[in-house]
Amino acid sequence: MMISTRGRYALRVMVDIAEHSNGNYIAMKDVAARQEISLKYLERILPLLVKEKMIEGVHGKGGGYRLTRDPKDYRVGDILRLTEGDLAPVSCLDCRGENCDRREQCRTLPMWQKIDKIVNDYFDSVTIEDLMYKDITAGI
Repeated sequence: MMISTRGRYALRVMVDIAEHSNGNYIAMKDVAARQEISLKYLERILPLLVKEKMIEGVHGKGGGYRLTRDPKDYRVGDILRLTEGDLAPVSCLDCRGENCDRREQCRTLPMWQKIDKIVNDYFDSVTIEDLMYKDITAGI
């Protein structure tokens, strides 16, 4: 599994909005400048976050984007699954994939299932708030 630029940037956007908004709308050009991300690229990510009601946006003067919930209520796993589609390490575990014909006799399947659970459990244990304030590597 490799997290794409889209997933990494979505997390950076969410953390940036959380750190700078104080309940106000944040102009995406400001986020783009702080994060050194192309505004054009952000315009492809933001609709995903809006559609899933992770952020809300307002157009016009004083407009921008803000979180719809507290930073502690956003799990990194949810954001990554939204942007990546799935975090499965192999295609036979991918929720969009078809079951493998060898599933019943596969000697490696339990290993892949375990790593899939570890990855998802870890990402689901980290919140946007954690990324804002804490050294999340301390517990590793």
